[in-house]
Amino acid sequence: MALMDLKFYSESLGMQTEAYVVIPQKSSSGEIGVNTKASAEKYKCLYLLHGLSDDHSIWLRRTNIERYAQEYGICVVMPCGARSFYTDLKYGEKYYTYIAKELPRIIREFLNVSEKREDNFIAGLSMGGYGALKIALGECGSYAAAAGLSSVADIEKCAERWETLFKQIWGEKIEIPPKDRLFDLAEIMNGRADKPRIYMAVGTEDSLYEDNQKLKELFEKLDYDFTYKESEGNHNWAFWDKYIQDVLKWMFDVSK
Repeated sequence: MALMDLKFYSESLGMQTEAYVVIPQKSSSGEIGVNTKASAEKYKCLYLLHGLSDDHSIWLRRTNIERYAQEYGICVVMPCGARSFYTDLKYGEKYYTYIAKELPRIIREFLNVSEKREDNFIAGLSMGGYGALKIALGECGSYAAAAGLSSVADIEKCAERWETLFKQIWGEKIEIPPKDRLFDLAEIMNGRADKPRIYMAVGTEDSLYEDNQKLKELFEKLDYDFTYKESEGNHNWAFWDKYIQDVLKWMFDVSK
């Protein structure tokens, strides 16, 4: 695998930004302890989103995502979403537009990544889990599957906790539209034939457990290809490192 620190200009953000990218190296002859599945075809791509207190470096620092990705021969793009909840801010930058629309175009411009829906995936944890599910549902037809780990499932319940931040994102009255509410989006997109497969996982000791249960129940009532996992665990990297491996198997292991 190659690791890239990709610095580039975003028109949506109006500034330079950064993403870490791991991408297969087709030939690694002589490299000890490495087994690559890189192919001659364009690569499948996973967009991997961080949580509220982190940045684009965190998946590399807290997990072995580079090694995990190598098992499947996929490209993984880890962008910086700041504290945006992957939303076009009322008073600030357009992070939804950047992550959901502009970034995939830029990555395909720079790298040998497939543009096909069936080859594109998105996942994240906490705020990033919310962002991944929201983007995959909001951009039906763009992603084959999405995974949320310990996701912020009910965004409206968090308004009081993060009032100052949410005012910056959604305005002084914190009026969150249906396109930014996962429960509404799931119902709105239910009739789409091209809606993504959905994966959710949460720890039973996580403070977000009950909200994830409610979203799980909704997906199970609707017509989604839906997978849910839970186990003992909290809102931490021990849980996320374990379950990102399960997410990759669910997304990319055709023999599962």
